[in-house]
Amino acid sequence: MSGGVTPIGPVTLAGAHVRLEPLDLSKHWPGLLAIGLEPELWRFTASKCFDEGALRAYFETALEEQSRGVTVAFATTLAATGEVIGSTRFGNIVARHRRAEIGWTWLGLAHQRTRANTEAKYLMLRHAFESWGLMRVEFKTSSTNLKSQNAMRRLGLVEEGTFRKWMFNEDGTVRDTMWFSVVDDDWPTMKVRLEAMLAR
Repeated sequence: MSGGVTPIGPVTLAGAHVRLEPLDLSKHWPGLLAIGLEPELWRFTASKCFDEGALRAYFETALEEQSRGVTVAFATTLAATGEVIGSTRFGNIVARHRRAEIGWTWLGLAHQRTRANTEAKYLMLRHAFESWGLMRVEFKTSSTNLKSQNAMRRLGLVEEGTFRKWMFNEDGTVRDTMWFSVVDDDWPTMKVRLEAMLAR
């Protein structure tokens, strides 16, 4: 990208509740493995990580994609203790067109429905628009994942539509995919909204 923006790459994003650390399997793997094999985490996802090998491959793929500059992967940790509570990524990064996707996000069951997800999204979006200078950030979810859709609407993302028969999940089932986004013009208003949510 031009314009003197920060190059896209691994970065630590720290908030009051969570700290997003660049994914490092030598450091984060034990914590991710301890919480990452709950079947409910993978119920609606394209990836199906029901055993240690599949989970390890999921993260190794993220790091391989990161080496090619199309992904930036994080371990989500508690700011106060450093405990690993989940993972998230920027993916499908296209620097030329100043866009990326936020996804591959999951939290251990004990940390769902807390401020962790909201703050992680806030930190990532703020960095995407204010440091990287992105123009568009995309979010996708299965048409059957009502929980994820409601979370995206709650954050104030714009629903763009459904791509029917968009892909196969790893288990061979067909997935219709719903698209949401936020663009740079939206960000100032969304930033205020997310900061108010986190302050409550």
